[in-house]
Amino acid sequence: MQFVVPQFIDIESKIIGPITPRQFIILFITAGAIILCYKLADFALFIIEAIIILGLGVALAFAKINNQPIYYFLLNIINVARKPNLRIWRREVIQVVEKDIKEKTKIKETTKVRQPLSFSNFSKVALLVDTGGKYKEELTENEDFKI
Repeated sequence: MQFVVPQFIDIESKIIGPITPRQFIILFITAGAIILCYKLADFALFIIEAIIILGLGVALAFAKINNQPIYYFLLNIINVARKPNLRIWRREVIQVVEKDIKEKTKIKETTKVRQPLSFSNFSKVALLVDTGGKYKEELTENEDFKI
């Protein structure tokens, strides 16, 4: 049974020409704020306020930064300013007092040098891997087969 996978889920529907419902609501609120400024302020102040409010409204409705609406970008800036992800370790100086130890034991480091595998041993290792570890060959005394 095959399922239909939705595509283009990030594209909003258009209601009035190229305007989406989100853009329409933002522009409607902007127009309401401009009308409110017209009723409350004198004409010179209204022109200045209207230009500023119209610019902000159009920017919120249509501008995109990194293919995201500008209000997502502004919300991300606010989140980063409130709670940054940079973690800084504040190192505290701890005073360590050394105790006199009469005998210091030295640990001897031993390293094992592996012998290179010969061509015949490669085939044995391959057979061991292919059988999932179930292959066990009887080793003779002169044969050194170690994995």
